[in-house]
Amino acid sequence: MTARATPGTGTHSGGARPAAPLRVVILGAGFGGLEAARALARAPVEVTLLDRHNHHLFQPLLYQVATAALSPGDIAWPIRAIFRRQRNVRVLMAEATGIDRVAKVVHAAGGLALPYDVLVLATGATHSYFGHDEWAAVAPGLKTIEDATAIRRRLLLAFERAEVNTDSAERRRLLTFVVVGAGPTGVELAGAMVELARATIAGEFRGIDPRMARVVLIEAGPRVLPTFPEDLSAIALRSLERMGVQVLTGTRVTRCDAGGVQCGEERIAASTMVWAAGVVASPSGGWIEAKRDRAGRVRVEPDLSVPGQPEVFAVGDVASVTDPAGRPVPGNAPAAKQMGRYVGKAIAARALGRPAPPPFAYRHHGDLATIGRRSAVVALDGMRLTGLIGWWFWGVAHVWYLIGFRSRVVVSFEWLWSYLTFQRGARLITGDGTDAAGARAAADVEPVPANNAAPSRGQGWG
Repeated sequence: MTARATPGTGTHSGGARPAAPLRVVILGAGFGGLEAARALARAPVEVTLLDRHNHHLFQPLLYQVATAALSPGDIAWPIRAIFRRQRNVRVLMAEATGIDRVAKVVHAAGGLALPYDVLVLATGATHSYFGHDEWAAVAPGLKTIEDATAIRRRLLLAFERAEVNTDSAERRRLLTFVVVGAGPTGVELAGAMVELARATIAGEFRGIDPRMARVVLIEAGPRVLPTFPEDLSAIALRSLERMGVQVLTGTRVTRCDAGGVQCGEERIAASTMVWAAGVVASPSGGWIEAKRDRAGRVRVEPDLSVPGQPEVFAVGDVASVTDPAGRPVPGNAPAAKQMGRYVGKAIAARALGRPAPPPFAYRHHGDLATIGRRSAVVALDGMRLTGLIGWWFWGVAHVWYLIGFRSRVVVSFEWLWSYLTFQRGARLITGDGTDAAGARAAADVEPVPANNAAPSRGQGWG
């Protein structure tokens, strides 16, 4: 068997065989993995892109699927279709189960074994419940289409159950919704829930008034949108409260069950809880025995390679990266895309025998969060946008990042229709119309203490 030649050293003279293409395995087809594969389009490499799903998901708009504003197909695209014309990419739908770093082989479900010369970890992150993983069943996070449709089902079923329930206390519980974590995902979810209840479905029920729904946003830190400038956090808080969201800052959840949440001495009886309070990196860093931070992210070199393993790179939520000033690079889509694009270029240079690019340097393009209809906060370099102008900027930016002309047109039309009519076109309760957590709730509900009767004032891997 002929040994694999070193990339970039092959020659056609003297009868010598050209160098074999570099085998590149990319785990995860999120923003980072997708950009890495795209950047290798013209490189002499063989790319295998592995993901446990067959689609790439635009996660920043996932909350709109959860609140019935968009359908899953509006923000997800088949991975094979994306790479249809890139002949050096092979797409495999399977879940990675481990990595043999000595033999340089990725193992996946079904006995699949993928040898590699270069490995890219783009396996993303999942929800962190800070040691209380049992809360996941009753307070799902928002990372996948399955998460979004499950939350949508619970949300819509709560109104349907309240319509046929005659007990006033149970109705109040059914119409109480809790979002834990006031980062961009939590803020956007809370605002969208209020709009659904007070605009979209108001007037459609006869036994209840959906406008009486209570949406509670809980944040352990001192302010909402903690990564944003303080002035924009204050604006976001005022907008949320003006919409009718009850915001509790400096408040930690100490218990979460099917009947609601406990925050210190206060019990909030609720039918629907959503977790947006934290994330933890996928376990792929442990498979290669890399050093990781407290969130499980792989500590990387300036070129995003793993220390002591130059053939392995980590990008996106699975990588712990700092900018030139020593600040952590945020775990958002633009950062993942920049990392993926950089690593793709670095691998291409290696395959061609060219000098490596300079160290990775993250460029922060700004922070954006929408609070509801006609309201958003945007922080750009030296510029702040709020209110309607910020909302339009947020919409244009998100449409721009969508993949494909069709998705941009469909999402733009859906938003325009919703803006003009207050309607949402994806209000489907899919499945068998049941919800295990909701069905158990009545048995788990605890009496609400009298002193708590009144309301307080007060974010797939391969």
